[in-house]
Amino acid sequence: MKVRLVLLGGLSVGAITACAPTQTVAEPRISPESAYGNDHFIAGAGYYHAPFRGFYPRPYNQYDPVTRKYYYDGAWHDAPHESVINMSTPTDSAATLAQAMRTDIPRGGFGNTSTYRGGGYS
Repeated sequence: MKVRLVLLGGLSVGAITACAPTQTVAEPRISPESAYGNDHFIAGAGYYHAPFRGFYPRPYNQYDPVTRKYYYDGAWHDAPHESVINMSTPTDSAATLAQAMRTDIPRGGFGNTSTYRGGGYS
């Protein structure tokens, strides 16, 4: 009988732990004072391209075997970009835009703000 109670107790603790929400810690606010390494990824903002001081949707120098091109600075190019810069700070505008696009931080809200009472939306 004791063995069953111990096993059931152990199973219920494991089940409760497995169902507990996981806490993820968001990165600090993106700012022009923060240095980022090349290809640093932030959810929603993208990959940081250090030589170009901005965030982009694809990794720096990503190769596409179909087109045989490399991605950097927001476009595809025939050759990979070569730079000694592997860490930098984003420009003011890049930091502001990237911070606004982040998906790794919870954003508060006030409920449904798209209610139109004139008849069309509800």
